[in-house]
Amino acid sequence: MSKVLSAQHIIKNYGKKQVLHDVNIDIEPGVIYGLIGRNGAGKTTLLSILTAQNTWNEGSVTYGGAPVWENETALADICFSRELSPTMMFGENTYKVRDYLKAAATYYPHWDSAYADRLVQRFGLETKKKISKLSKGMMSMVTIILAMASRAPITILDEPVAGLDVVAREDFYKLLLEDYTETHRTFIISTHIIEEAANVFEKVIIMKDGAIAEVAETESFVASFSFVSGREEDVADVCARLGASKVLRTEHFGRQTGVALRVSPSTAQQAAEGLSVDISPVNLQKAFVYMVGEKEDISC
Repeated sequence: MSKVLSAQHIIKNYGKKQVLHDVNIDIEPGVIYGLIGRNGAGKTTLLSILTAQNTWNEGSVTYGGAPVWENETALADICFSRELSPTMMFGENTYKVRDYLKAAATYYPHWDSAYADRLVQRFGLETKKKISKLSKGMMSMVTIILAMASRAPITILDEPVAGLDVVAREDFYKLLLEDYTETHRTFIISTHIIEEAANVFEKVIIMKDGAIAEVAETESFVASFSFVSGREEDVADVCARLGASKVLRTEHFGRQTGVALRVSPSTAQQAAEGLSVDISPVNLQKAFVYMVGEKEDISC
């Protein structure tokens, strides 16, 4: 039976600083989520709390209605794969890749050894090598293999492609979709390389300043933004017709003015009737920047 991973009213403090502010999120089964936010937005902290790898000060985290904290049954269904820790990478007693994967096989009850072996071959990983001797790209591949071979119903990857080149990143997202088609398990991918993953994410979770700014289907989220450019007076008329609250950012280039709007291109088109302006859709990366970036010069 599919279960929801839920965080309700989570507050997290580090000393006197509150880093998560009343966070509420339900992770539905069978969805690929993209978790995006600026550095320091609280993404990794939230993921570590969802997976009971970190404590919190207020609120609750449940899986299928049961608390995740010290709940072996719940945690058996959750894998949080993140950058390898320094204790594994340095010193004479550092893990070899094969030992690390062997340990994972004992930790994750859904572990698929045959799948792990296929991924090792696919990535050309040398399992006899110590993790400390791997390149950053190869370390990323180890974390990806761990996540994918865990076969955990909820699989979370924090910056999985950070060390990979563009070819390897494309291969990862192909692998992710292949596995999702086969298993339909839940994935949460936290990444700063947004546009490459945009077509993979079914839903996006936008974090800003320690809070959830929005959770939405990716396609509808992106479709709710548009960019209007043209003569300053025409663009100003579009803004006036739509209302200042829809204006996210104003940009000036030569004699032209452009505005990012939180309205669909079709709505912007209706507001621009009779005016000489260009209206274009935006991609996920631009939508994210307009939503969480500094709202510079929003008058128009």
